[in-house]
Amino acid sequence: MQIPMLRQIPGDSPVHRLWAGTKLIVILVLGLMTWILPSWPALGFVAVCAIVFALAAGIPVGALPRPPWWFWALMAVGVAWSWVARGSDGGLTALRAVLLGLIVIALSVLVVWTTPVAELAPAIAVLMRPLRWLRLPVDEWAVTIALSLRGLPLLIDEMRLLWAAHRLRPKSKAGSGHPSAELGVLDIIVAAMSSAMRRSAEMSEAITARGGTGRLTAYASRPGRFDAVVLAVFLLVSAGAATVGIIYL
Repeated sequence: MQIPMLRQIPGDSPVHRLWAGTKLIVILVLGLMTWILPSWPALGFVAVCAIVFALAAGIPVGALPRPPWWFWALMAVGVAWSWVARGSDGGLTALRAVLLGLIVIALSVLVVWTTPVAELAPAIAVLMRPLRWLRLPVDEWAVTIALSLRGLPLLIDEMRLLWAAHRLRPKSKAGSGHPSAELGVLDIIVAAMSSAMRRSAEMSEAITARGGTGRLTAYASRPGRFDAVVLAVFLLVSAGAATVGIIYL
């Protein structure tokens, strides 16, 4: 059974029980580590974290996305081009960048798989609370991120539905004068925009009926003792990995 990529996978694993903010902090630390120490040990550490994250969360194999062949072909062409243009150093750098991007995306998807969308906005608001001192719209940013994560799966489903309907429609020869002869990608884009506007209107009405966007960040969101233990262990291991990365450089 194919599980949607950007929807929560039900479960009661330790990763599912973690506070949403803890998972976001882990991704932030891993991203900073690979940015400050762009080395193979740092990349390997991030990959190990992603694997441990997935195993601890009990993610089924069927949930793993299956990109089309041209996705891998484009990345291979990019790495090969860098290798030819800049030598082995350029090729290895491009390969490391591609792998890093894939691993970061995998970690982000794992967070979505193991976290209810309703818990993301309050956690983001708590993490960005110091920015309130600068009079920045923290709640608005948190609500925007939460609504984007909630609406993206709907948009993907609509695009799949529209593309399937487009493929099933009868096609006429060009110049026949039949409307189906002139259907193209532009028609699908227009239909997707129309569907997205309809979905957004329905979502806004539902949010208004439930008390407005303020309720999205009003949910009680606080870390617990388990989160403190996980963060402490993770930071200690990350410090050791960073030390190895500095020695490697």
